[in-house]
Amino acid sequence: MKSIGQSVKLGLIICQHCGRWIDEVETEKVTVLYGCCREDSCRKGPRQGETEHD
Repeated sequence: MKSIGQSVKLGLIICQHCGRWIDEVETEKVTVLYGCCREDSCRKGPRQGETEHD
């Protein structure tokens, strides 16, 4: 069978703070990577799973 020249993007990048989808990447197997999106609330506010302390 001939390759049709298309790549399969099995990698997913998700924001570690808000859980939003950021991008897809070419990987050899299904992979989830975590990064930080460009939303101000993610860069400045409390992180998902973290609690604020007084």
